[in-house]
Formats: sequence, C-alpha cells, structure tokens
Amino acid sequence: MEMMPANALWGKACKHLKEALHSDVFSRWIAVIDPVDLDATTLTLGVDNDFYQSWLEENYLPLIKQALQSVSDTEWKIIFTVKARSVAPALPVAPKKERKTIRDRLKNTKALAKSAASLNPKFKMDSFVVGPSNNFAHAASCAVADAPGRTYNPLFIYGGVGLGKTHLMQAIGHVALKNGKAKNVRYLSSETMLNEYIDALQNRSLPQFRNRYRNTDLLLIDDIHFLAGKERIQEEFFHTFNALFDSHKQIIMTSDRPASEISGLEQRLVSRFEWGLVTELEQPDFETRMAILRYKQKEMKVELPENLITFIAENVRANVRRLEGALIRAVSYSSLTNQVLTIESLKRLLRDTIEQEKKSDLTFSTIQHAVAEHYDIRMQDMTSTRRPRSIAVPRQVAMYLCRQMTPSSLPDIASAFAKTHATVLHASRSIENRMDVDDDLKRNVRDISRKLGQAVV
Repeated sequence: MEMMPANALWGKACKHLKEALHSDVFSRWIAVIDPVDLDATTLTLGVDNDFYQSWLEENYLPLIKQALQSVSDTEWKIIFTVKARSVAPALPVAPKKERKTIRDRLKNTKALAKSAASLNPKFKMDSFVVGPSNNFAHAASCAVADAPGRTYNPLFIYGGVGLGKTHLMQAIGHVALKNGKAKNVRYLSSETMLNEYIDALQNRSLPQFRNRYRNTDLLLIDDIHFLAGKERIQEEFFHTFNALFDSHKQIIMTSDRPASEISGLEQRLVSRFEWGLVTELEQPDFETRMAILRYKQKEMKVELPENLITFIAENVRANVRRLEGALIRAVSYSSLTNQVLTIESLKRLLRDTIEQEKKSDLTFSTIQHAVAEHYDIRMQDMTSTRRPRSIAVPRQVAMYLCRQMTPSSLPDIASAFAKTHATVLHASRSIENRMDVDDDLKRNVRDISRKLGQAVV
C-alpha cells in the first residue's frame, strides 16, 4: 500500500520535471529514478548506482524538491538510495568503437545536464510577456537562440533592475539547448566570474579557469558592469571574449546601462561589446503591465477583480519584479485574511511599494540623461574629466539632483560620475549655494526636477 502513494506522488512530480527540463536531460537523469518508499515527511528514491546518486544529489535535488512541493503543497525530505540488484550473468564486452560511442553520448548528456542545471527552469521564452518596451530585445533574443554565434554576436542587453534581462538571457539558453544548437551553455554573474578568477589565481589553476569558459558554445554573463574598475579580470575576459568570438561561439551580456556609459570599463572591451547588437529593455507600459499581471494570475491559478489589477498596473510602474511582488502581496492578503480586497485596502497594503515607486523610479542614468538633454551636452561628458563651464555646471547639477532625488550614498553617486565622493559633496553644496543668488540656475534645476517628476526647489 505504501508504494502506491509514492508512485502517484513521483508520477505527478515527473510531469512537472518533464516540462521544466530538456527531454535528453529528463530521460537521462529523471526517468531512471524509481520511487521506493514514502512516509509522512520523506520520499525515498532508488537509482542504479553511486554515480547517479551523487550526481542527482549535487545537481538536481533542489529542482526535484521544488517539483514535489508544487504538486503536493508539502516540503518533502528526499533520500536517494542505490537499488539492490539480482545477480545476473556477465554481459559480453562491447567492441571498442561502440564503447567510445557510448562514452561520447554519456559525455554529451552530462554536458546537457550541467548546462540545464545552471538555468532557472522558470525563465522560458514562452513565459516572457512581450510588449512595446521589450519587443525588439525579445525578437533579437529569438534570432540568437535559433542561430547562436551566427547573428548578433555578441548580444548586449541593458536596462534597469527587474525588467527581465536575466529572464530573456536564460530563455535563450533554454531554446538553444532544446533545439540542439548549443550543448555547453554556461550562465553566471560577473561577480561569480570574478570570485572564480580569484580562486584560480590563489590555487594556480588559471588554465582550468580559462578552459571552463573558452570551451562553451553559449556564454551568458549577467551584470557585466560589475567588472568596471577591475583591471585584471577585464584583461582575462578580453582574451576569453576574443577566443569565443573567433570560434563563432555566442556571447550574451546584460548590464544596467550601455557599455559606453560604464565608467571604469576598458575602451577595447566597450568596442567589442558593441560589435554585435545592443538592445534595451525599458519600463513596461500600462498595457504590458496588465498583460504581465494577467499572465501571473493564470500561473498562480488565482483571479483578482479587474479594478484591482488595473490599480496595481497604474501605480506600480518601475519594473516587472516589483509588479509581481505587489500581485503576490494582494493575493496573499486576500487568501490569508479571507476578506474581500477593495481599492482602499489595496492602497493601504501597497502604500510602501507606491511610496518606493516615487523614490526609486529615478536612476543615476535617468537623471544624467535629463540634465544632458536640458543643457544639450553628451552623456559622456557626465563622466569625463573635461572642465569647461558649459560641461562642469551641468555635471554638478546632475550630481546635486542625484543626491536630492535618490536615497543613494555619496560613494555610489561618485561611482556613476567616475569621481570621488568629495567631488560630489562639493558639487552638491556649490549648486545649493549658487541657487540662492542665481535665478537662471535655480530655474534650470527646477525645470529638470519637474520633468523627472519630483520638484526639489
């Protein structure tokens, strides 16, 4: 009797895993698992040998737990055990050529499994909601996924926090794995790459570090702006980039700003990042926000009244991540309190989010763009060392507005302008003092701040 519940539970989990994983990966690593036992808290799964046990524990245990929880609403403890075997007669040894074919097939399967394990199973192309703010980036990503290394190489995706850069990047990896256009896909953040590089230096294992990245078919690097100011890792990545590009391997990078605006990034890297296609993810418009909320509702199997969904879409505009958070908060409140959610109660529930929207809508880049446009100067002048009055004053105005209109620290603002925090402090005080005696300056600052949605004078 105990085996039936185990079989039923594992069967449901397998349906979930089959949708999340590449078919080759599923057949190699999941389909070979048998449910052995089930008690109140623990599911025991049987595999053929120690290799399967260790590989599954290291690479697929979290995914299996997540699948089981999603189909049963219970957090299960998983134990892998090697199945007992009956003694069988010795099998004939395969010919040498056949053994090599089997080894190669197993090697390819391992590579696919490792590649899929590095990608979030939720970040698929069909779960990415397309709208005017991201349709070009989405189309470019689809083209790259269908022909990696042949069109738009490298692909550079930039945009603010929570707009879907990582989702889109990993979706390319999933498509390329599924259609067989890439076998070795590696996704990581720039910070992870830096840490691995430091470890390689300490352990004198740079050749292994280089091979790890230069032998990939599809390299996905998140938050490339993190490399700014770090000369040694920039040098290493420069050579890795060249090796992959020359081998017609696809490189995809994300950043919070265009490469040309990343202060502390070597010019030779900037030029290479712009060799292929540079595309931007912008804040989603109202219609796209509504579409995202409806999709998330369907995914969560809940439904809020249309006026509540409209209220969230109208008031949470900054990014998709915050939009999802607002929806989850509304749904959770309604289910936990068993109360009917109204516009007034939703306003109270989301008051912190709405207030945060007002403060954090503005980024350094947004303020710099607004000031540069108002004074008719180039964005590059914001981080340049040039000091003519026609550039120095707008730059100081931008620093002042960054201090007034964002909660960021002096060092963070200084980094955005490639200056010291003392320079930012001096600029801010200078503009504040001069506005008392210079009506034109005061008017300019007021006009720019109003255009940005927050009047500071």
